Amino acid sequence: MNVTPVNQSDCLEVEVPFPLFFTIGVVSLAENLLVVVAVIRNRNLHSPMYCFICSLAAFNTIASLTKTWENLMIVLADVGQLEKKGFSETKLDDVMDSLLCMSFVGSIFSFLAIAVDRYITIFHALRYHNIMTMRRTGAVLGVIWTTCGVSAVLMVRFFESSVIKICFVVFFVVSLAIICFLYVYMFMLARIHARKIAALPTSGGGKSRRQRWWGNSMRGALTLTILFGAFVVCWAPFFFHLILIMVCPMNPYCECYRSLFQLHVVLLMSHALIDPAIYAFRSAELRHTFRRMLLCPDWKSQCS
Repeated sequence: MNVTPVNQSDCLEVEVPFPLFFTIGVVSLAENLLVVVAVIRNRNLHSPMYCFICSLAAFNTIASLTKTWENLMIVLADVGQLEKKGFSETKLDDVMDSLLCMSFVGSIFSFLAIAVDRYITIFHALRYHNIMTMRRTGAVLGVIWTTCGVSAVLMVRFFESSVIKICFVVFFVVSLAIICFLYVYMFMLARIHARKIAALPTSGGGKSRRQRWWGNSMRGALTLTILFGAFVVCWAPFFFHLILIMVCPMNPYCECYRSLFQLHVVLLMSHALIDPAIYAFRSAELRHTFRRMLLCPDWKSQCS
């Protein structure tokens, strides 16, 4: 899946130093692995929402590992240690492109699953544990990973077809529209429910308990909205790049934008770097788990 531009305009291609690529990849890989391990080790995080967050972190881990290895291969090829057009190198490049596509599609599906989970948490709280069981969560995750793996292989295998490129871009736009609609609808209903809670009688502790529960639920929804916003900001320039390849392949103005391709890749990789920082900033339980893991490795016996 080659989307690297062939610059035929007066705009010089912006080149990003390999150490920057490598640093972003290694740091994001370490961060997302830390999130996955934290969710696995802390039983307080064994809930559907954190399972989906763990899945999102796993997809980010794949993206970080893939881009780091791909950039390392490019450096080895530049110094003559690899043959750029060799059969094994081409096959390996296809595998890495498939993994990158899988991480993208998986991120979209993970965000959609998290949004649905938050919706059920807020507006069907009494039936939440009957609807979102861990067995159903595992089944949803199995479907997500299987679908992402199959679709990624098909995307890379037939990416030279304009139809596949169009489907890829349409999938991105439609997915964003669906998730945005779900969040807007959720927050509109949230305002109505908040007014109803405020109108309840002030006597007794029932209202305060409901307000605390509502505040925690909305805090979780806001966290996921921030995560989704970061995803859009980091991935949108790359997809705009794909659109320009299809719409104006020879236009000099379009090629000036495509000369920023390596910056788009850096932004794409930065998404995997930003997500764990948002988790840690917004989740006290996750921050506490990180501290116990990093400062006290044997935390089950020594830090309890």
